[in-house]
Amino acid sequence: MNVADIEKLLKEKNLKLTKQRKDIFKEILKTEGHFEIEELVYKLREKGIKASRATVYRTLSILKDLKLINEVIKHANKTYYEVSLKEHHDHLVCLNCGKIIEFHDDRIEKIQNNICKKFKFKPSYHRLEIFGICEECQKKGAV
Repeated sequence: MNVADIEKLLKEKNLKLTKQRKDIFKEILKTEGHFEIEELVYKLREKGIKASRATVYRTLSILKDLKLINEVIKHANKTYYEVSLKEHHDHLVCLNCGKIIEFHDDRIEKIQNNICKKFKFKPSYHRLEIFGICEECQKKGAV
């Protein structure tokens, strides 16, 4: 996925491509792992890119609607996102340091599919977040 792909999608959906949106797209595509809106706003400002917080929120909403980013974790009044290029996975979130560990387990997926089948439920998507204390923080005595 690159900016040209995003531009093409926006045109297909009759959405405007402003310089600010393009700058936001570029920054998101450079991001490895998860990001939070305030972190993104800070990075943009640090690089001298002028995009209001409202523009960032609207742009993320568009990217989410286009299924180019996923909202993956809500914690402590923050929402974390990631680019939608990876295979499905779930998350472990450290309550002490904020570290996010990605994992995939076919057994969990199978259980969820069986539950949906049992209740004749057609799932659209799901996310699993487990909150706790990571190994490093446990070693430092965080509980």
